[in-house]
Amino acid sequence: MQNNDFYYLGKILKSYGNKGQLLVHLNVDEPEKYLQLESVYLDVYGERIPYFITKVELKNSNLAIFSFADVLTSDEAEEYAGREMYLPVSNLPKLSGKQFYFHEVEGFAVIDTRHGNLGILESVVDLHKQALFQVRCGKKEILIPAVDEIIKEIDREKKIIHIEAPEGLIDIYL
Repeated sequence: MQNNDFYYLGKILKSYGNKGQLLVHLNVDEPEKYLQLESVYLDVYGERIPYFITKVELKNSNLAIFSFADVLTSDEAEEYAGREMYLPVSNLPKLSGKQFYFHEVEGFAVIDTRHGNLGILESVVDLHKQALFQVRCGKKEILIPAVDEIIKEIDREKKIIHIEAPEGLIDIYL
């Protein structure tokens, strides 16, 4: 698998306790859905290496305690601090309607009801409170809030996002 076949799950913050457990920040909306994981992939020098999980406990909101099969001491666990965790994109459930995964819509055309084709969605910038579509329009960049009020339709077959930007927003960039 290539690195773009994975999505970011979270980051190992530090060792936890004295039995090789790891404190992990999960970068997901519903962490409770990840309590039954059998394995994750860790980023080791740019390669995704699988690690088998024996237990996951949710500590609070997005913090969890992970136990890996081959990590048995706090010294061994400390070696994993700072590593990023990933899962295969194929594990994600399919979304429909206006729901989307950030990586899923990159490369889609963005069409506004007033201005027409704005360009290609280069990325979705996650600002924690709100995500922004980063659209390349020629040599200019347009930032559009990725909210239900603006997104009118996502056509996955044609790779198009139809939006209705608030009056004046697009004009700021053009």
